[in-house]
Amino acid sequence: MIHLGLIGYPLGHSLSPKIHNAAMKACGLQGDYSLFPIHPDDKQGLKDLLSRARSGEITGLNVTIPHKQNVIEFMDELTPTAKAIGAVNTIYLRERKLVGDNTDAHGFLSDLKKFVNKETGRQVNTNALILGAGGSARAVVYALLNDGWNVTILARRTKQAQQLAHSFANYQLQITNYDSFLFLLSTFHLVVNTTPLGMTPNIEVSPLPENIKLSPHTVIYDLVYNPRETKLVKDARAQGLSATTGLGMLIEQAALAFELWTGHTASREAMFQSVNQ
Repeated sequence: MIHLGLIGYPLGHSLSPKIHNAAMKACGLQGDYSLFPIHPDDKQGLKDLLSRARSGEITGLNVTIPHKQNVIEFMDELTPTAKAIGAVNTIYLRERKLVGDNTDAHGFLSDLKKFVNKETGRQVNTNALILGAGGSARAVVYALLNDGWNVTILARRTKQAQQLAHSFANYQLQITNYDSFLFLLSTFHLVVNTTPLGMTPNIEVSPLPENIKLSPHTVIYDLVYNPRETKLVKDARAQGLSATTGLGMLIEQAALAFELWTGHTASREAMFQSVNQ
């Protein structure tokens, strides 16, 4: 019996149980997927839950906002990818050691390339603007930098953005602020929202200022996937831009995590169908 779950706060919006239960069913595996909402300040609760994973009671865990960095101190090992990103979204047990991994970067880049190719018929990799500087932003920045993009970060918390940039000191990572980014906006070919702004229930919120005019060549990728069409995506499409939410990334990173936990190839088709019913 496989016991999987998700650590985060809040978790009412999560589609992960549907996705992973569908993957288990498609593979003929018996198991369950639970939600573990742990308050950002509940360090002991986080430690206790991870102890259950270390003992083998829980087979594997996903990690989402706000714990992608909080769990690191409790890991026995980090994979090279998780170490480079500085954030964990997948946890599993290997040789009695709790391992922190990150499937967000590969999941994001894989889905981005599929989307861009489908929309434009060509690969676009030049200038990208990343909104936010948290755990998800780290995975996106890592993926884009290693794919040859020029990356600029825009975050309300300047210190957090500086820490992210310092983590990738070997790259020419730029930081901008809300006073100056409007002048640069036309230069970006990709804008990625890694913040929770626009997520259910606050669906009338966008991480970009109201009525902002974007370049007609800009692609919008919003990591928020609930609602299915966020305000950022809706506004971009109203301007005739190519825009998508992070549902594809959610499926891809989940499939990669599932394969690490179970050794079985996940059915992406079954996972997509589970959230489109």
